Amino acid sequence: MNTIAQFFRVFQSRKMAALLSLGFASGLPYALTDDAFRAWLTSVKFDLSTIGWLGLVSLPYSLKFLWSPLIDRFVPPFLGRRRGWILLTQGGLVLAILVIALQMFAIGNILPTERVGALPILAIAALILAFLSATQDIAIDAYRTDVLEAQEVGAGVGIWVMGYRIALLFAGFVGFNLASKLGWAWVYVLLAVVMGLGLIATIVAPEPPEAEARPATLDEAVVKPFQEFFHRLGITKVLLILVFTIFYRFSDAMVGKMAVPFLKTLFDDGTIGTVRQGIGLVATIVGTLAGGAILSKIGINRSLWVFGLLQAISNIGYYAISVVGKNDYVLLAAINVENFCGGLGTAGFLGFLMVLCNPSFSATQFALLSSLFAVGRDLLASPFSGESAQFIQRNMPSWTTINHISWLAGSDGKGWALFFLLTLVLAIPGMIFLPFFAPWNGEFKKVDSLPID
Repeated sequence: MNTIAQFFRVFQSRKMAALLSLGFASGLPYALTDDAFRAWLTSVKFDLSTIGWLGLVSLPYSLKFLWSPLIDRFVPPFLGRRRGWILLTQGGLVLAILVIALQMFAIGNILPTERVGALPILAIAALILAFLSATQDIAIDAYRTDVLEAQEVGAGVGIWVMGYRIALLFAGFVGFNLASKLGWAWVYVLLAVVMGLGLIATIVAPEPPEAEARPATLDEAVVKPFQEFFHRLGITKVLLILVFTIFYRFSDAMVGKMAVPFLKTLFDDGTIGTVRQGIGLVATIVGTLAGGAILSKIGINRSLWVFGLLQAISNIGYYAISVVGKNDYVLLAAINVENFCGGLGTAGFLGFLMVLCNPSFSATQFALLSSLFAVGRDLLASPFSGESAQFIQRNMPSWTTINHISWLAGSDGKGWALFFLLTLVLAIPGMIFLPFFAPWNGEFKKVDSLPID
């Protein structure tokens, strides 16, 4: 009980309010290249394969470790090393969102047969948005790692994830409910204004104390973070951790990439927005807070085991929808379970990444780890989910041995049930690495700032 009481006591601080706001600021631009972007692409009749491949606009999230040393090395002339970079990227994000809105207006006014030709410009704008968002994440991840004491990690991760998930759900709730009335372009304009409010939170947030040793040269900022990381953990363990980081949430990402296109075959935008991004918000908040509290109680290692299993099982909800068909109660149950377990999984995973980082190199080391997570989520899951769903739907009519079986073909016979069963199997690769570096009875400890030399 004392552990739980201490967990909730740390919420009474200025830094926790800052982390909630920064979590929201981090999640909102990602939502605009994720669910909202795919919903708009679906509404203007692009096929599943195109939607899947356009998920590659999120590539900067996978490559951000390449420029993260610059965030560790250079300090803007205002607000300090962390908040200065956050403020700069947030200003750019507001402009990038508005540019995408203008492109949506333009594409909406041309013939459907000509829309494919207009996609490259939109894709470039979305790529710039993702680059700025990834850069903001580098600074925010470093800020979160630096500002939290060891006893605050569980609560800090929980409240940051809550802010992040609220942003995803807010963007979806506003988007899906207003898109049918105003159009997606106006939704993006509105969300650009909301993003602008994040600048205020950044200005008033407390700046974390400087690490005992900050990289003095660009060479130290580039080489030392990787050198220290491999030296501290060992090559074998590091390689296992890096592969694990790619695949731990791969199954969950597969479902996420195709959730909106699938749900739009059964439900209208208003229903999707209300249930997935509205009512599901409560489950997300409960899940993230529970995840932080459980992490503080049972530790990082056991949280990875428990949360990994639960987030994989939660995919059964979408499988149930595909078999039952249009049913509001099944939709409500599936979304709430997914959001709750997603909150748990994210809290445990982020806590794990944070304790691996040395505060002297937190921007670069966290960027490396989160980039690899983004490889699984965006670089692999985006095209693979779209191509596999398209492949199953294209071939289901010829698979005569299973296309009449509802628990494989789904209620509409298109094979969505088989796709969601596939995502359950894809949860296995991420879990099999845990015994090698996160045994059930072991525990990672948060790293103190270490000298560079």
